[in-house]
Amino acid sequence: MERQFPNGRKLRIVTGDITKIAVDAIVNAANSALAGGGGVDGAIHRAGGPSIMADLTAYRGCPTGSAVKTSAGRLPARYVFHAVGPVFRGGYQGEPDQLAACYETCLRLAVEHDVATISFPAISTGIYGYPMEPAARIAIGVVARHLETAPTCLREAIFVLFDPSAYEAYRRVLLE
Repeated sequence: MERQFPNGRKLRIVTGDITKIAVDAIVNAANSALAGGGGVDGAIHRAGGPSIMADLTAYRGCPTGSAVKTSAGRLPARYVFHAVGPVFRGGYQGEPDQLAACYETCLRLAVEHDVATISFPAISTGIYGYPMEPAARIAIGVVARHLETAPTCLREAIFVLFDPSAYEAYRRVLLE
C-alpha cells in the first residue's frame, strides 16, 4: 500500500524482511546499550555481518528517542540508523514523545547523509510492548509530515512489517 504526496514523495507499507529491501538507509530497532539483540536488531546484525557491531563500538550507547549511524555491512543499503524506542509502560511516561523522537532523529540523519530512500520497522512494538496501532499512528504521522512538508532529499519511506497483523494496523492508519 502506498500514499503519494503532491511533491512526488512516497510512503509505502509492505510485509517482508527489512534486511532484503534495497534502500539508502535501514532503520534498526536497537537497545540503548547498542549491544545487539533479538527481533529486527538480531536480523539486521546477522544479515549485515560483524562490521555493523564493530562500527557501534564508537558509541557509548544511545538514549531512548535517539539514533546513531553505522555502515550497513552486507545489507543492501549504505547506512543503518540504530534507533532506540521506548519500553511501553502504559503510555503516560513520555513514551509517545520518545517514539516520535526516534523517527524524527532518523529523518534528520537521512537529511544529513543525503538519503533518498529509507526503511523503518515498527519500532518498540516487539519486546518493548508498544501497542501496534498507537505506534503506527505516531510513526506514520511523523514520517508523512516530513515527506509532505520538509525540505529534504528523501523521496521514499517504506515501513517494512514482519507480519500480516502489523501490516493491517499500519494499513488502517495510512487510510485514515
